[in-house]
Amino acid sequence: MKYILVTGGVISGIGKGIIASSVGTILKSCGLHVTAIKIDPYINIDAGTFSPYEHGEVFVLDDGGEVDLDLGNYERFLDIRLTKDNNLTTGKIYQSVINKERRGDYLGKTVQVVPHITDAIQEWVMKQAKIPVDEDDVEPQVCVIELGGTVGDIESMPFIEAFRQFQFKVKRENFCNIHVSLVPQPNSTGEQKTKPTQNSVRELRGLGLSPDLIMCRCSTPLETAVKEKISMFCHVEPTQVICVQDVSSVYKVPLLLENQGVVSYFCQRLNLHVEMRPRKMLSKWKEMADRSDRLLEHVSIALVGKYTKLADSYTSVIKALEHSALAVNHKLEVKYIDSADLEPTTLEEEPVKYHEAWQKLCSSHGVLVPGGFGVRGTEGKMLAINWARKQNKPFLGVCLGMQLAVCEFARNVIDMPEHNPGQMGGTMRLGKRRTIFKSSASVLRKLYGDVDYVDERHRHRFEVNPELKHHFEKKGLQFVGQDVEGERMEVIELENHCYFVGVQYHPEFTSRPIKPSPPYFGLLLAAAGKLQSYLSKGCRLSPRDTYSSSSGSSSPEADISEPKFPSLS
Repeated sequence: MKYILVTGGVISGIGKGIIASSVGTILKSCGLHVTAIKIDPYINIDAGTFSPYEHGEVFVLDDGGEVDLDLGNYERFLDIRLTKDNNLTTGKIYQSVINKERRGDYLGKTVQVVPHITDAIQEWVMKQAKIPVDEDDVEPQVCVIELGGTVGDIESMPFIEAFRQFQFKVKRENFCNIHVSLVPQPNSTGEQKTKPTQNSVRELRGLGLSPDLIMCRCSTPLETAVKEKISMFCHVEPTQVICVQDVSSVYKVPLLLENQGVVSYFCQRLNLHVEMRPRKMLSKWKEMADRSDRLLEHVSIALVGKYTKLADSYTSVIKALEHSALAVNHKLEVKYIDSADLEPTTLEEEPVKYHEAWQKLCSSHGVLVPGGFGVRGTEGKMLAINWARKQNKPFLGVCLGMQLAVCEFARNVIDMPEHNPGQMGGTMRLGKRRTIFKSSASVLRKLYGDVDYVDERHRHRFEVNPELKHHFEKKGLQFVGQDVEGERMEVIELENHCYFVGVQYHPEFTSRPIKPSPPYFGLLLAAAGKLQSYLSKGCRLSPRDTYSSSSGSSSPEADISEPKFPSLS
């Protein structure tokens, strides 16, 4: 097993997740089996209790694990399926050590950070690195480990110490460190500054880890003199200083690393035996990145939510929209609308904000109401849903968005009988669950490739009351997808509407760059005015089939030179 540790310096949120994902992508393109682990130094057991403003979206895995959003990056880039144990937190480590201590496993010893916590970290990483994550169930050969936060943080010290020991335990030829650092460029001088990187590397060395590659995040390409300066003061060769400048698309980052000889370096440094030949998978990424730059037509989607001040709150949703927009050859514009701004109280208190929000909504080609929790902003979401329903605008409701679409319909289309809302609650339903299609005429069923069922990931607490189902269907709101027992309503579709779909699950979690999620794909097709022609052609190329069916991975078939997107011409 080869281990690649990605650490970060100077500031957090520097892009370690994308760089770790990109490193994994270029190694996977060499034919290697790659897995990934994200370490978060916070004491929470998992990300499930976070507000999206605190730490971005909560990403949900097949096994129901509520994890850091970077695991979403790993899954999308590498086309793998991870488990909750691929996200390691301080809370999980301390919990496991304390449980052992309570059982008496340490035989009366004093339990300390060194060696007990550091040993537990190493054991966890070594055990999890062997778990297969590809569809072929083969044990990984390379494990990319991202250490969250910034070098020097007090929370990350036990992890740094664990990996200081780890590098000797697994031997030098099986472990290397990538340090991601910021090279700021003040507007006053325009000069690229190396001092923050020098200080960050010095601190990392003082803690016992020496970076093998220094990846410099900068707004413009790194000047040769700056690269040489970092090389000299940070004790690495100039070829070990990699420039990761701002690019128009994240799909370009793997190509950026590949062009600077990162694969060759890993082959030599980690003694990896791979054929150095043109790689189809990376050429597909290049075509995809170039394609995104060339798009001329625009499509706008109104995202009506309550966490719109932080884009990371909806990372997977935005990615799913991007994947689908790319598939329909349109450049995506997301219009973020705080749902509370659509409500009458805002009209009274801040009329300008109210009118701006409604102007955004009315000028969009489609409407998306994503998942969320709590009461705030729900009235505004229902007003947006009401507008989309009446104006025949393409609409997709996800999780809470689907539930509110049902509520809006109940309020405005049918007279609801009295019922006990207490029957609608339950505990949180998490992870992969099966949805059975009940109608052969379902638009979503056709978009999935005319399948009988789909397996998608859930994260919700409330359900539609099945006793009320017939009231809705009589008026045209059809529950076309249900769970295996037929008790939970999973998919709604409105009759005689261009595209009005709600799903109880979160399809964005399984969307991939060249394999867009069907519900989102349908929304973008409808918003671009292409849905009916696509359906009339029999959906010959389902979004789920855009990867090679023979490989089960993101490697395209040998004779494919263009991404296998559905033909929409």
